[in-house]
Amino acid sequence: MSHTTLTASPVASLASTTTPTTPSVASVETRILGLLLPYHRTTTAPAPDPADHPEQLRQIRHFTDAGEPVLFTLPGFPCKSPNPAKVLGHLPDEGERLSLAFLDRLCARIGEIYAPGARMLICSDGHIFGDLINVPDEHIDAYGDALHALIHDQGLRHLDTFDLRHVHGDADYDTKRALVTEAYAPSLEALRATARTDDETARLYRGITRFLFEDTADFPGTRSALQRECRSRAYGVIARSRAWGDLIADHHPRSVRLSIHPQRPGAEKFGIRLLEAADAWATPWHAAVLREAGGAARLMRRSDAERLGRLVLRDGHPSHYEAGHDAGAAVS
Repeated sequence: MSHTTLTASPVASLASTTTPTTPSVASVETRILGLLLPYHRTTTAPAPDPADHPEQLRQIRHFTDAGEPVLFTLPGFPCKSPNPAKVLGHLPDEGERLSLAFLDRLCARIGEIYAPGARMLICSDGHIFGDLINVPDEHIDAYGDALHALIHDQGLRHLDTFDLRHVHGDADYDTKRALVTEAYAPSLEALRATARTDDETARLYRGITRFLFEDTADFPGTRSALQRECRSRAYGVIARSRAWGDLIADHHPRSVRLSIHPQRPGAEKFGIRLLEAADAWATPWHAAVLREAGGAARLMRRSDAERLGRLVLRDGHPSHYEAGHDAGAAVS
């Protein structure tokens, strides 16, 4: 079982990242992009030269030329995995808290080299495919509300949230999903054809299929039947995720488009890590946090963290595990 190791304090680590050594020569958009590059999620060898990312330089320049705050849009933070062996529950916990603090500090660091600063819109995508991942809309609502409250309570002033509740008025979620899919999603046939010829789409398809398989806690059929069902659902998840991304682009046409998925240099979106983590697939909504005795944190399956540490509660809710303790619960 592989785990993802995080630094004990992503905020402190991020603060120590150095900016380019010749700020008087580098353009402001180059310097801003330089702050993102250490956290680039990519399927290829890292490209640390900002010139290798012309699309992001162009997107940032839209704001710097106008002297406006840079707006980042990040689809993600959908909901917790429905598999109780992977996560502590359906509400945000220490993993989300660390991730949001990391992203907020990244925006704050941009403000240190570019006076108008930066802000990030967390575009929670849980509702758009909730029926395909077997998570009820009320759990997604609760997760989104708690995420927004966490941003407020932690004073993360550079972050805000956006989700399906912000579009198509008072329509029910099934209607909203249908409207967004009809307007923006590629056909499943076109998506299957793309996966046969495009390595990155094929890689994403395999990754989503794996997550769907791992997230299924109770399936009445065989493993092979579950694999077939997950492969079918994976195409739907990808199609709707792309629809959600295009809807965000329509609502925020001037933004720097980020992604939780690895992206090659030169792509329209910039893949960004959510934590000080080397695993390009690690996300807090598919795992629990184990804090080791020295303070370092690791993302891992809840069932593994439970064997290695003691549960810590924050405000009465499960937050994370602390290693080096007997079984039981600690209150934070």
